[in-house]
Amino acid sequence: MTITDAATTPATATAPAVDAAPDAYVVPVRRLDFDGVAPAFARAVSALDDAAEAEADRAGLGAGIRELVRLRASQLNGCSYCVDLHSRDARAAGEPEQRVHAIAVWPESNFFTARERAALGLVDSVTRLSETHVPDAVWAEAAEHWSPDELAAILSLIVSVNAWNELAVSTRGWRPRLRT
Repeated sequence: MTITDAATTPATATAPAVDAAPDAYVVPVRRLDFDGVAPAFARAVSALDDAAEAEADRAGLGAGIRELVRLRASQLNGCSYCVDLHSRDARAAGEPEQRVHAIAVWPESNFFTARERAALGLVDSVTRLSETHVPDAVWAEAAEHWSPDELAAILSLIVSVNAWNELAVSTRGWRPRLRT
């Protein structure tokens, strides 16, 4: 099997042929080299992410919950690069493989505490902001389990990962590499 790294695919490349080798992975065409075209903005989003990390550090959020928050938002946004990245980072932070897989169906899973479920509910609601407008009940549930500092840190992580997801999905600018 073969795979093409989208980072080397020019933004003007054509879509993969439908009759390509049946065992070849299909790599969506990179639409825009965002880092190359808008480097100042890319650095600003990186700075936003660094600020979210600093808030998480200040609030004492563990690495596991940070990555589960990022992973869940990335799943909802359909960002393959970020799903790959945050799945690996969650595992590196000590999250069991079952929890990493179950985050996609967290409401139906028994692998998450009430506190984690409140954070994940907030992730879902904030990420789907235009649909949910973050109902009072979702916020109240999160506030019952997390301090104001922790809520601010979680919200910061959600906002920063959503920004990355929006850039990655719309430009197809970053692609994970298959590890065998």
